[in-house]
Amino acid sequence: MKIFHEFRQFIARGNMVDLAIGVIIGGAFTSLVKSLTSNLINPLIGFFIGKSSNLTNLKWQVTPNLVFTYGAFLNDLMDFIITAFVVFLLIKFLNNFIIKQHAKQETKVDPQVQLLQEIRDELAQSNQK
Repeated sequence: MKIFHEFRQFIARGNMVDLAIGVIIGGAFTSLVKSLTSNLINPLIGFFIGKSSNLTNLKWQVTPNLVFTYGAFLNDLMDFIITAFVVFLLIKFLNNFIIKQHAKQETKVDPQVQLLQEIRDELAQSNQK
């Protein structure tokens, strides 16, 4: 029974819920990128190179038993590059947002601290006279 209680506490932590949401969104994003490459980019490339509109059909057949399907590799490579670029942009945006938030927090001065500093400065000036 104790292990189930610990497991429930582990699942209830915010990090685990955030991770689950990230996995779900990542899966949806992966299918979106695959659809983009297979339905929009591949037909454009096929149109310009004069071959099939599906890159996965591109192959190099050395012998009947030895076939290199380089088109499928190119398709997966495009998926990877698009996904990596979007992740790069997302991280860049988050880093800029976090840095700006951190800078805002650093520039805020507690009004009580500011008042105490002003009192200290006034006292220092009055002691010098």
